[in-house]
Amino acid sequence: MKKLVLLGALALSVLSLPTFADEKPLKIGIEAAYPPFASKAPDGSIVGFDYDIGNALCEEMKVKCVWVEQEFDGLIPALKVRKIDAILSSMSITEDRKKSVDFTNKYYNTPARLVMKAGTQVSESLAELKGKNIGVQRGSIHERFAREVLAPLGAEIKPYGSQNEIYLDVSAGRLDGTVADATLLDDGFLKTDAGKGFAFVGPAFTDEKYFGDGIGIAVRKGDALKDKINGAITAIRANGKYKQIQDKYFAFDIYGK
Repeated sequence: MKKLVLLGALALSVLSLPTFADEKPLKIGIEAAYPPFASKAPDGSIVGFDYDIGNALCEEMKVKCVWVEQEFDGLIPALKVRKIDAILSSMSITEDRKKSVDFTNKYYNTPARLVMKAGTQVSESLAELKGKNIGVQRGSIHERFAREVLAPLGAEIKPYGSQNEIYLDVSAGRLDGTVADATLLDDGFLKTDAGKGFAFVGPAFTDEKYFGDGIGIAVRKGDALKDKINGAITAIRANGKYKQIQDKYFAFDIYGK
């Protein structure tokens, strides 16, 4: 009888374990050079808002997260060849990208801004950018915006592999400025020692043609994973986990309207 009781208790304990083993690990692509959304801690681990949101979603879906680092412009190709299952790396939902991948609902939404030397005057027309060297991250929506909107005004567009490289050249005076996500620029540059003497200039950029409908998670075309992730996003928004993560990094509602 004792053996039967022991076996029964063991069976119940196995059933009560997390179901991670029942599901294949979820391989998520991320570029860890985009603070405060994703960057490297001194010990080499990934930290940031995107990383924490991804882990919360995996926990909600009861699957194991496996993070795969990749430069931003290589994320969609990696998704297509099944090196990864999803992209969670501050990727804007745009019509152009929808031709290649499916997107979940947004998980945050912020405008793009231009950063230059503090005191630089840039009007709504952006005419003052003629002849200025503007750094953008290669493969980003900001590169497309800069090439199609700023370049025709006479700005010289310089693509870089990462935003961190751009910050170095802005600080050194090799670039006159950069266009990127406003929150990224504020936390990753303006609030740092390297960003002293620089500021947001000109208008906020929100044109849906370039900046889409917010930031989403990309999956392969037709993948049912999209619906699972959407359910998890809704769940962490409702149970307070999203706000807990948001408040760790930002003093405002990053989800947007």
